[in-house]
Amino acid sequence: MPGPKCLVLAAGALAAALVAQLSWSPPAQAREYPWCARYDWTTYNCGFVSFRQCLATIQGMGGICEPNPRYVGPAAAPRRKPRRAY
Repeated sequence: MPGPKCLVLAAGALAAALVAQLSWSPPAQAREYPWCARYDWTTYNCGFVSFRQCLATIQGMGGICEPNPRYVGPAAAPRRKPRRAY
């Protein structure tokens, strides 16, 4: 059976590992999705990836699905000029 010193050392190592993990975690970032479900004039949820996902959520409880006005979308890749064959 381990002694009290071993238990204290193990608890200290676990606490140090937990603090290290929490301090190195990246910060959370808000994300906007393209579709909103609006249930009434004050209640809405803008967390839907597709129109069909939004429709499935409001089915049976009412509401409408509409585009999220704050959604910007992914950045478009720069267009490359076609290479000329010589």
